[in-house]
Amino acid sequence: MINFKEIKSKIIIKNNIYYLCIISIIFFLDRYTKLFILNNFTENTYYLNDYINLDLVWNIGIGFGLFSTNSYLFYNLVTLLIGLVIIIIFYVFINSNNFDKFVYSIIIGGALGNFYDRITYNAVPDFIDLHYNNFHWFVFNIADIFITLGIITLLIGGLLKKD
Repeated sequence: MINFKEIKSKIIIKNNIYYLCIISIIFFLDRYTKLFILNNFTENTYYLNDYINLDLVWNIGIGFGLFSTNSYLFYNLVTLLIGLVIIIIFYVFINSNNFDKFVYSIIIGGALGNFYDRITYNAVPDFIDLHYNNFHWFVFNIADIFITLGIITLLIGGLLKKD
């Protein structure tokens, strides 16, 4: 008997293998950088230049430390919500055109990196500190960069669409 569900899943994987590789590359790049920082960080802050420091911060909130709280229940609810959003984005990714698939791949790769950390460490290690003189931006990581680039690209693409 022909299993149409299995055939459909193989077609989905075959048609999206390039994008699944992008997701994997971003996920493993994020994992590598975080593990490098976690395994080699001996001081609080490393000054790279006048604008970038490496400063390990454990983020229990969402992107850029928003909604940080010590509530175990709230943290788990936010983690569950993030997992659901990743599933929804993946569903939208499957049904998108090639450009949007590329953008969603970038977002999913970064989101999976941070989601992994939330599950593994109960926090996300952020370590890139951009600053100018005494003004410091939020501390972030490689996953945050890809998520942000993907969202900005989606917003710009949405503004430029003619339909």
